[in-house]
Amino acid sequence: MIEIPVQTRIPRPVELVQQLKTDSLTGLKVLFINMPLRESARPNIPPQGPGLLAARLRLYGAEPTIIDLNAYRIQDKVAEAQGLPYGRHITLDETRGLLARHLHKYGEPRIIALSGMITTLRWQERIVDMCRSLVPDAFIISGGGLATDVKAGLFQWMPELDAIAHSEGDDVILILAHGVKTGTLDESSPYCVGAQNGRLRFLFAGDRPENLDELPFAAWDLFHEDVDGNAVFEWYIQTPVWGGSANNSSATPFSMERSLTTVSSRGCPYACGFCDRQAQGERNYGMRDASNMVREAEWLVDTYHIDFLGFPDDNFAVDPRRVRKLPEAFAHLGGLRWGTHTRLDEIDARAFDMAKSGCIYIGVGAESAAVRTLESMNKGGFILRPRGSKENQLTHINGFFFPTTMVRGIETAQKAGIHVNCTWIMAYPEETLEDLKTSVAFILWQEESLPSSAVNRKMFVATAYPGTEMFRHPKVQRLISEHFGVHYQGNGVPIADDAFRAYLLELDDATKVMYGRDGAPLNFGEMSDDMFLQAQEHLNADQIEKILDM
Repeated sequence: MIEIPVQTRIPRPVELVQQLKTDSLTGLKVLFINMPLRESARPNIPPQGPGLLAARLRLYGAEPTIIDLNAYRIQDKVAEAQGLPYGRHITLDETRGLLARHLHKYGEPRIIALSGMITTLRWQERIVDMCRSLVPDAFIISGGGLATDVKAGLFQWMPELDAIAHSEGDDVILILAHGVKTGTLDESSPYCVGAQNGRLRFLFAGDRPENLDELPFAAWDLFHEDVDGNAVFEWYIQTPVWGGSANNSSATPFSMERSLTTVSSRGCPYACGFCDRQAQGERNYGMRDASNMVREAEWLVDTYHIDFLGFPDDNFAVDPRRVRKLPEAFAHLGGLRWGTHTRLDEIDARAFDMAKSGCIYIGVGAESAAVRTLESMNKGGFILRPRGSKENQLTHINGFFFPTTMVRGIETAQKAGIHVNCTWIMAYPEETLEDLKTSVAFILWQEESLPSSAVNRKMFVATAYPGTEMFRHPKVQRLISEHFGVHYQGNGVPIADDAFRAYLLELDDATKVMYGRDGAPLNFGEMSDDMFLQAQEHLNADQIEKILDM
């Protein structure tokens, strides 16, 4: 195991970027490989992270290319036999062939950057070995959600890795690329954390660029076609960002024919216990100006003829000052429809300005309508106690007490002409069956004013992702230890051993129930396992009303 040394002051990435010239990376070939995500859903949001980093590299003369493994959902007899309605992932043999053809066309890269969420560990382990065999001398780095959550622990599981880059990578990719090009990534580098199996290892800590408005837009042209001529980017455009066919726990009363996404802000000032946003700035909230958003929207409309633009930010409407600028700024877009994510307590006067600017959809993480669960999630705050109130404000509806802020948020959005889609979490620590029933009752209340097809009736299962406050909850750590044998350091951080790796490999998407080595479900709530599984059965059968009778 690598022991990370105590390092002297490491320059902030932005300090080193300021020293680069426009030709500093001329001729440097960089290959980004984006990992596959949920096989049960159609890929509908192109990977903006690699696109942004590639665009940044090109400003300094580099020659980036991108392979997006998540774009593929192959319809064949194998997919049919496995019950995959949207098609299957590309296989490892198919991936190797794709990679070999890509290298033959574009040449061998000096840097190969792997990108993916924490659920992509298995894929990254296989791809890094594949890359090392095909391009032995490449500098291979892992970034994104997995790298940010596990950091140097990945070196234990992927010995062919040269480096880990965690947090925001806009500046890191430039100083890393410059180090590779100039041959200055050696033992004297402040990013070197030692050697393992004869290979030097490097750990890069990302930071927020000084001005998000100065970043180039994502290099979507690198996604237009793969090496075989497949119109990869067009696949994304023709798949709705949100709605029933997206299979991403969103429901809409409207449809879209051509849609794309772009992130307009990073980080979130709140600290919900289930949320892991380390790769996007944590609580360091930063946003792009409305005029910058308009320039990108105009480019996307003119270039790709989209009829809907999604801003899948963690929290779009934090700053009401930007929201107030939207109607005038977006007036130039000719009525382009758009949607985003925000909080129910922020659906107030802001909703009317958003609607005037073309917003027709807001996705909110309601998560629960029960007081106890919201408090356990550290989501109570302004949801239970609106600004200026010291006591919980609740509204009695259909025999249940709902947070008044949630009720008002839904009603305000409807008055503004915006559809609100709520997502939900069940079996969070301390949640009882009665708490779950309260959330179900809230969903059914929504259906009183909307058709069922426009209301999300699905629930995520509370899943403990490393890096979240939930993962540090005593009950969560105890159950993960009992079920998977995971051990923790004194600060509660898991030890990156085989047991922790086994746990990460079980993480897929939060719609499934995880099972431990004893065959018992990983149930963090206060319901019995039998009740938990019964509730899951009702949810999977789209019979949530039956939960009220349990």
